Amino acid sequence: MAFTTTRRLNFGDCDPSGIAYFPSYLNILVGVYEEFFEAMGFAWPQLINDRKLGFPTVTLDLTFKSPALHGDMMDFSIAVIHIGNSSLDLQHTVTTGDRLLWTAQQRLVVTSHETKKAVSWPDDMRLALNEHLERHDAHNPAA
Repeated sequence: MAFTTTRRLNFGDCDPSGIAYFPSYLNILVGVYEEFFEAMGFAWPQLINDRKLGFPTVTLDLTFKSPALHGDMMDFSIAVIHIGNSSLDLQHTVTTGDRLLWTAQQRLVVTSHETKKAVSWPDDMRLALNEHLERHDAHNPAA
C-alpha cells in the first residue's frame, strides 16, 4: 500500500523563472519520507534522539519528466519495493494533477548513530514497513 502526501511548490523552491529548482526536490523528498515514517508511528525525533537511528540514502536515481511550477500542488507517492536486513528500497512518484513530474528509486539504510554502521531493522519497524510492501505475484507481475 503506497503512502501519499501533497506539498506545494513554494517560491523559495524555484529558480528565477518560476520552475522548480531541482535540488529543492531533494529537501522536499526528505520531508515526505520523514512524514511516511511518522505515519507508521515512528517520529524521527524519537528515532534519532531516543533510539539513536539514522536513515542515510545510499542510492538515489531520479528521472525528471516535466517541470513543476511555482504554486503547483505536488502529489508524492512512496511505495516500499524491498526490505533487506538493513536496507529499504523505495519507489517515489511525483505528479501534479495528471502530469508526471518525476520518479525516483531510493535505497535507505538504517544505521546506528553510536557506531555509524548499518544495523538490522528493528522488529517493530520491519513489521510496519511490511504493511506497505508492494507485493507482486511471480506469475502475474501486474498483481
